[in-house]
Amino acid sequence: MKINKILEVRKISQQYAYTSLQLHETIARSAGFVGTDHKYLGFFLQKGSLTAGELAKLTGLSTGAVTGLIDRFEKKQLVKREFDKNDRRKVLIVPDTQKITALLEPFYKEFQQQTENLIATFSEQEIAVIASYLGQSIELMKETKNKFNP
Repeated sequence: MKINKILEVRKISQQYAYTSLQLHETIARSAGFVGTDHKYLGFFLQKGSLTAGELAKLTGLSTGAVTGLIDRFEKKQLVKREFDKNDRRKVLIVPDTQKITALLEPFYKEFQQQTENLIATFSEQEIAVIASYLGQSIELMKETKNKFNP
């Protein structure tokens, strides 16, 4: 019985991942991006200015791919390159958080509210279980990723 439930949850988790990819591909095209480029803007919203190397580490992309990504963002005037005031050898990628938010908010605002409403339908204990599962899943994915990309 428990094996069946485990397989059921694993399959639902896979479907969640596939559906998430489809959602983000659709949003990307609607917002004028290719692939999941728009998702990388979230790192700038969370962290602020980053170097290309820092962005490469966060995204898992190669430095060459990150350069192309930054070029695309710069072309859309979502980020700009600036020399670090303390070390002119270092180039910072500075986000225009207002433009990024204005661009992405229409695609996510209602979805985020609906997600919060859905979470609110669960008890505190159920929310703790969901959070635990997701947190541990994230760690498992990181560990697995690191095996292939140390």
